[in-house]
Amino acid sequence: MSDASPILWWVRRDLRLADNPALASACGSGRPVVPVFIHDDSVAALGAAAKWRLGLGVEHLARTLGARNSRLILRRGDALTTLRSLVAETGAGAVIWSRAYDPDSIARDKAVKAALTADGIEVRSVPGFLLFEPWTVETGQGAFYRVYTPFWKAVRERPVAEPQPAPGIIPRPERWPATEEIESWRMGAAMRRGAAVVARHACVGEEAAQDRLAAFVEARIADYKARRDFPAANATSHLSENLTCGEISPRALWHAGLSAMVAGKAGAEHFLKEIVWREFAWHLMWHSPHIATANWREGWDSFPWSTDETAAGVLAWKQGRTGIPLVDAGMREMYVTGRMHNRTRMIVASYLTKHLMTHWQVGLKWFADHLTDWDPAANAMGWQWVAGSGPDAAPYFRIFNPVSQAEKFDPDHAYLDAWIAEGRVRPSDTALSYFEAVPPSWGLSPADRYPAPVVSAEEGRRRALAAYEARSG
Repeated sequence: MSDASPILWWVRRDLRLADNPALASACGSGRPVVPVFIHDDSVAALGAAAKWRLGLGVEHLARTLGARNSRLILRRGDALTTLRSLVAETGAGAVIWSRAYDPDSIARDKAVKAALTADGIEVRSVPGFLLFEPWTVETGQGAFYRVYTPFWKAVRERPVAEPQPAPGIIPRPERWPATEEIESWRMGAAMRRGAAVVARHACVGEEAAQDRLAAFVEARIADYKARRDFPAANATSHLSENLTCGEISPRALWHAGLSAMVAGKAGAEHFLKEIVWREFAWHLMWHSPHIATANWREGWDSFPWSTDETAAGVLAWKQGRTGIPLVDAGMREMYVTGRMHNRTRMIVASYLTKHLMTHWQVGLKWFADHLTDWDPAANAMGWQWVAGSGPDAAPYFRIFNPVSQAEKFDPDHAYLDAWIAEGRVRPSDTALSYFEAVPPSWGLSPADRYPAPVVSAEEGRRRALAAYEARSG
């Protein structure tokens, strides 16, 4: 990138200025930089909550760039067609972007790179979304890792570059191309009335993400390992929504955790392990992309899961009305905040796939539509890990008992009280918010009687064990 023509910085899941290798490279060239976000098919395909949350992040980045005497150009359409139009309008000689690792993005990016290169445009994709490029982590036999613990041991001592500050100057072009108005995209339309509820819990933008990380390291990381499984405790970082939108870099999280560990904060190493868990999910998706849509392990296609999304039990699960309080509390937390505590996610997923014997794809699709922190690799690996078809050595033994899990991790019912309104004399504001967020067509009211269990913990476990043992036998 040596001439004086502008560079198009194609913004994707990197909605930040600090520690952004693509932006840093573009600015370092000294050439004018034209930031552009494209609402292409990959954006259109997002679930309701993820698309809405991405839209908030894009709006925030546009304001941030505006304050830096720059601008975010918004266009809707096919990525290649749009980039070619912008090259023609701006005279750009190069395009740069942060690398993506899901199968659809890889296919799109390869086609874009080949076509633009053939047009005589310099194209460069750079890392920034992960700590380690998936193809650089190999077993001693040159294969990819299929189990987390060996993966963790392989990368825990690897050097990770320090996060870099935002560029001092973002060189601007003499003339800006036209931009669309993000309001016309209606990225939150599918959220309907739920958007106003979830917005109360969103933490949008680079500055908010950095503040959130600093607060976590200062006050909670020391107790992270000991308290992270208690869903009512404010013990986790809550950074998942920021990380999935690229409002903070994984290197920033890694070095914050590393510094805390050096300072003797007991929970810091476990926080680093959770960052690497995300890396492992993307490692698996890059090496075995079928994990996104099909059983990762061989031999699971004949397992007798139901795929009936309209079954009474599945509807009760979707509505947070299974009669199992911890499962229902988790689903309601998702509808109100756009997120769900990790311990509860596992229990919710286990209840669907094991107690209700419903295919993990049903749950994966539902989460994709309702999580603001949706991550395709983590979502796919998490669902399959719980279901048994994914990277886990002894799947049928892992049938979470939602009753004993509540007794262990919510002994004073603080989490249940926060999210279940029925039967409470004075329901919490968060529990009541659930009824504001869900579709009116569900016809639900906090005055309703709390339902009896669709499937009891004991009955569901017996049925699941029978099916898993029949498969293994």
